[in-house]
Amino acid sequence: MGNLGMMEILLIGIALLIFFGPSRLPELGKSLGKGIQEFKKATKELTSAVKD
Repeated sequence: MGNLGMMEILLIGIALLIFFGPSRLPELGKSLGKGIQEFKKATKELTSAVKD
């Protein structure tokens, strides 16, 4: 995860919990996962297009 330590990840998690609340966190996680998946797919397609 780059230069993030356990304490920083914990602080970010607490801030998200306070800001969004416990009921919206699973929804946000799912959306983030889908976004990352689409980004990886687009990157892979772009890489293969450049190689060709």
